[in-house]
Amino acid sequence: MRALEWQLFEAGYCTHAEWAARKGGSRHRCQFPALAALIRHPDVGAILFDTGYSEAFLRATEHMPERLYRVATPVQLRPGESLREQLRGIGLPSSDIRMIVLSHLHGDHVGGIQDFPRAMLFCAQRAWDDMTRRGRLNALSKGLLPGLVIAARNRLHWLEQRPAVALPPAFSDFGDGRDVLGDGALLAVPLPGHAAGQYGLLFRETSGRMVFLIADAAWSSQAIRDGVPPPRLVTGWLGDTRTYRQTLARLHALSRNAPDVRIVPSHCSEWRPDA
Repeated sequence: MRALEWQLFEAGYCTHAEWAARKGGSRHRCQFPALAALIRHPDVGAILFDTGYSEAFLRATEHMPERLYRVATPVQLRPGESLREQLRGIGLPSSDIRMIVLSHLHGDHVGGIQDFPRAMLFCAQRAWDDMTRRGRLNALSKGLLPGLVIAARNRLHWLEQRPAVALPPAFSDFGDGRDVLGDGALLAVPLPGHAAGQYGLLFRETSGRMVFLIADAAWSSQAIRDGVPPPRLVTGWLGDTRTYRQTLARLHALSRNAPDVRIVPSHCSEWRPDA
């Protein structure tokens, strides 16, 4: 695998009680950052993994019933904190982003795709099919905001159509990956349970270590280390509890058997850029 440079950004955060993300957690409200990754490929250029919140997300949830999204998980996005604005601040205009890999289609992961109009979008066709078969309220109840994605339909490409490849031995329990670029540098890894068609992204960083961006397969690194899932109420509401726990068990085993792998959940405070 080619070594790639990468960097995490926090594009806003939401708050909800600890118990919603961890079985046995307290009622104390915690911050859950919306993390997105910038990956620099020597040939393809700048690639994003998810986009976090954005002004487009705020507009999409301004009125009822979509406003309920922000009622359930209050969102904080200050001026200049969208991913587009942060990338512009490091000299990377939105027009330079040529590809975005979407882990799944929940609003906090796709909120910024309209900010990058020249980017090809890669996601699971299963995620798209699941979202588009739902009515407006049913989609909202699952954390989906179809309008944000449907507007970009002509830019979508399906991860399932990328070449299937065997993953490195330490990741064999996760099944086959998908070679996103065709050169083995970025491997999409199925992480079922949390949402339809969720994929993580596996690559090697310049230090030589493997990086595994796991989206919402776990909401914290501590949950992976402990093997503690969210309560059934939450995992059953958003996805499938049994499958979620199987995926978490694989991540827990990976963290024990391959401690050099950097496993990065999308909402973990330990991975905040300023942590």
